[in-house]
Amino acid sequence: MSATTAAPPPRSASHAFLAGLRASLTSIFFYVVLGNYIGIGALSYQFGFSPVWIVLCTVLIWAAPAQVIVISTLATATLIEVAVAVSLSSVRFLPMVASLLPMIQHAGTRSRDLLLPMHLTAISVWAEGMRLLPSVPKQERAAFYNGLGCGLLFAASVASVAGFYLAAKLPPLLAAMLLFLTPMSLLMSTCSNIRVLIDGLAFGLGLVVGPIIAAQKVGLDLLWTGLIAGSAAYLVHRLREARSIGP
Repeated sequence: MSATTAAPPPRSASHAFLAGLRASLTSIFFYVVLGNYIGIGALSYQFGFSPVWIVLCTVLIWAAPAQVIVISTLATATLIEVAVAVSLSSVRFLPMVASLLPMIQHAGTRSRDLLLPMHLTAISVWAEGMRLLPSVPKQERAAFYNGLGCGLLFAASVASVAGFYLAAKLPPLLAAMLLFLTPMSLLMSTCSNIRVLIDGLAFGLGLVVGPIIAAQKVGLDLLWTGLIAGSAAYLVHRLREARSIGP
């Protein structure tokens, strides 16, 4: 008579949530988020926003580039213009959510159970979730992902408040260094997520094209950098595919 190994019983939603919370504390993205949001807290101080405002901004928007747009443009643009800019910057989350939902849905998943995972989806949470979720039983994945996202969101909220008060207390030079943490954190997290040639090429071209366009003072330098570098990388990718297929 052959012995069979019984599958372990599924954990409760609270246990899966706590497992995701622990995973967030040991993730490399925990430190990326800390550095990123210390810079955003310092930026909010420079633009005259309160620590309560920046925490609410972090919890409700939960996207560092979009928050930078809100902080830097809210005093100079209309609310509609800010809303459009934030919406356009957040379109990149659509394919992330589309790839995440099949991983966490199962037969008993209700539509409302997917609202929090969709809101928590940011580059850091999504990248870590896609790495860890395959080893989590499917019935536990939504709760695990919620714990992972809430852990990183809590770290971001605490770091933004810390950055705000550090910017208020530090000398101007050190406060400026805090502001530099945000672009550097975004740069390093983007670099760490490069997996294919087209991403690496677009990233490298952006580093070259960006300073050139900024020096020309043509305005919208980030937009033009993305269009030029991204289009050139896509063109190289298409040419490589055409050559590999052959005549």
